[in-house]
Amino acid sequence: MKATGIVRRIDDLGRVVIPKEIRRTLRLREGTPLEIFTDREGEIILKKYSPMVELTAFAGQYAEAMAQTTGKIVCITDRDQVIAVSGASKKEMLQKNISHQLENLITERNVLVAAGDEKGFIPVTSDEPEGVTAQVIAPIICEGDAIGAVILLTKEPRARFGDAEIKLVTTAAGFLGRQMEG
Repeated sequence: MKATGIVRRIDDLGRVVIPKEIRRTLRLREGTPLEIFTDREGEIILKKYSPMVELTAFAGQYAEAMAQTTGKIVCITDRDQVIAVSGASKKEMLQKNISHQLENLITERNVLVAAGDEKGFIPVTSDEPEGVTAQVIAPIICEGDAIGAVILLTKEPRARFGDAEIKLVTTAAGFLGRQMEG
């Protein structure tokens, strides 16, 4: 654990204010769910809660099946990071924080189809692997909340995705959202 040197007192209602710098760095906003842990030494650990964590193994298998079928790169994210990737080096993308542009796209619940040379193309992570030429991104909606995204990428030159890829990705996102509800 990294010490910040910041000390806060608990108020009369049992609340502690998390400093703005830490909230900004960890992308904590009002309403962000936090999971609370304690350890044997009496430390309290706050961790961003992601409902998608429950689906990580399943999402990995789903991404693997999609990548084998399409021959493309498949990523599945929660609202903070890539939780499953197939068809590309896991080391390049797995557990990397998603870009602010992708975070906004998920929040806005938009489906994006873009080629690498187009204006609307967005990076999945801040250090996305080079050579991605086209993408389809669909948000995962669970009980009305946008909780992540399914992403199809390719590195094929001059590639363009069409209706079939859009339907594939939106179907996968819909299926994963329903798995979270059940």
